[in-house]
Amino acid sequence: MATGSEQSSVLLGTLTVLTVVSGMVDAVSYLGLGHVFTANMTGNVVLLGFAAAGAPGFSVPASLASLGSFLVGAACAGRITLHIASRRRWLLVAMVTEGVFAGGAAAVAATANGVIGSGWVRYTVIVLLAFAMGVRNSTIRRLAVPELTTTVLTMTLTGLAADSSLAGGNNPRLARRTSAVAAMLIGAVSGAAFFLHQRATWPLVLVAVLVLVTAFVFARSPASRRLDSSG
Repeated sequence: MATGSEQSSVLLGTLTVLTVVSGMVDAVSYLGLGHVFTANMTGNVVLLGFAAAGAPGFSVPASLASLGSFLVGAACAGRITLHIASRRRWLLVAMVTEGVFAGGAAAVAATANGVIGSGWVRYTVIVLLAFAMGVRNSTIRRLAVPELTTTVLTMTLTGLAADSSLAGGNNPRLARRTSAVAAMLIGAVSGAAFFLHQRATWPLVLVAVLVLVTAFVFARSPASRRLDSSG
């Protein structure tokens, strides 16, 4: 029988891997899709503002495509959770969806030899990745695991500083917060390095494989099967 600590470790480990993936996805998106995010929508709204102001190198249609597809994905995930009672299944559906759509994005990128910055390839990859991230973010929001949103670090970093010993706090969830920041950084560095050396196809293949393997490990874990009874 899985203990509460084991359940927590399995879930936190899974979300940490997804945070790494977010860094990888946005590294490929920003560097390869022409200054567009597909995971971090806060940044994407800011980039949309830059594009609307006429700043060179930014695109209103590309930013809107990412935001729109993300919202559709989030709405679809919201509908799915209305018909599935299991929290464990929510996460599995989200991860499988993300893995399949990332694989689709990799296949599209392969048709252009990994060059994804223009034409129909650009918008197809944007739509596929942003939809998948919308599904994931909607699911993570409903799971509501503190400090692990998997795509946004602003409040995590705020918590690290505001609750630190320097600020008179007792450093709650220090390990979780620092691991989330480190995971995003590792994902961004590895995604950017892989993209710069291999273009977009293989980094996206890696994203798809990493998410699907994580989903498989999570599904096979006895501790994950008791996630619903714990929440």
